[in-house]
Amino acid sequence: GEVLKNDGINSTLFVGLGILSTAMACQHSSFIVANSLENKTRQRWRWVTNQSLSLSAILCLILGICGYLGFLGTTQGDVLNNFPLDSMQANAARILLAFTMFFTYPMESFVARHVLIMLVHNGDMDARGGFTLENESIVEQEELGEAAGIGDDGSVHTTHTAGTVGSIIEGGGVLCMNRRQTWTVMVYLMTLLPALIFSDIGPVLSLTGAVGGSCISYIGPGLVYLGLNGEEFLNKVGGWLDSWRRAKGHATTGNNNTGLSEGDLPVEGNASLEIPQNVKFSYESITSGSKPLLYYLGLFPLWTSVANNGATHTQKKIESANVITRGGSADESKETLPPPSKWDYITCMFFIMFGAVSAVAGVLSNVYVQMNGVDEV
Repeated sequence: GEVLKNDGINSTLFVGLGILSTAMACQHSSFIVANSLENKTRQRWRWVTNQSLSLSAILCLILGICGYLGFLGTTQGDVLNNFPLDSMQANAARILLAFTMFFTYPMESFVARHVLIMLVHNGDMDARGGFTLENESIVEQEELGEAAGIGDDGSVHTTHTAGTVGSIIEGGGVLCMNRRQTWTVMVYLMTLLPALIFSDIGPVLSLTGAVGGSCISYIGPGLVYLGLNGEEFLNKVGGWLDSWRRAKGHATTGNNNTGLSEGDLPVEGNASLEIPQNVKFSYESITSGSKPLLYYLGLFPLWTSVANNGATHTQKKIESANVITRGGSADESKETLPPPSKWDYITCMFFIMFGAVSAVAGVLSNVYVQMNGVDEV
């Protein structure tokens, strides 16, 4: 009780939150893990995420609480640094930590290398002319030996097109390595050398956690969710504004709107009129008309802009994929997810705002700690 009373809230609160956010961040590996499931269903994915995150949270709580109660204000960023070098228990813990990193590092390295390849080489891992849906499809066919023109002897007879190389020979690297091997070694060295030089990376983790952890754990997933479900979000916001405008007597601008609302029914003398279903509202119809004060206080100009950009790019991706597959029918075995609810969007927007506040507060807390020489917790 005394510990919570005296040290529950202090200047290093958001510093610790940044480190914790980095430790619990796994969104960047979600697609890799999801694709590794044998039976990819929503229920199985929910079970995997709930079990893994719950176990990780319990272990982090045990280590964090026990470590802090043991050293209180002198607790370092890496609690193992509080123990003497000749401590058998601490050395055993260091060995176990190294053992976990042996399995954790490859997955993290894979994500880092993939991001660097996307930024530097436009996703062209094997120097084949850039990442496009068409090139990706052709490369996959070649790797599986399914491309037209592959003989029985394994020889490849493909037709070269603009921006597409019909060969599975990898290149683009340095020395005797190809591009894949070159970037793998570079990522390894970029992480190995700092680990050998610095003994305490607490300040680095706190600063990168405040920015990177907030973006990966809160801001990024929220923006992605809002963008992918942008059309549904615009329809919900448009429906809300349409009802408000009707109640205030303003003109409505919804798409495919016949001018009917729940307040218009029943219409005397014409029982055939119905409320239109699946009414769609465009981004222009939302931003052009009058809006209540809550629209601005709730930052809906920002949310609708993100949703509109996400919906636009998602539609382009779907159209490009349909062109590549030549209008093939969708896989009926894939599970159809239910549309997002109002509370899903509220949670999404809360995550984005919480991440932004945590990032700013974390950076300011780190500056305060470094300038005033406050011990990090």
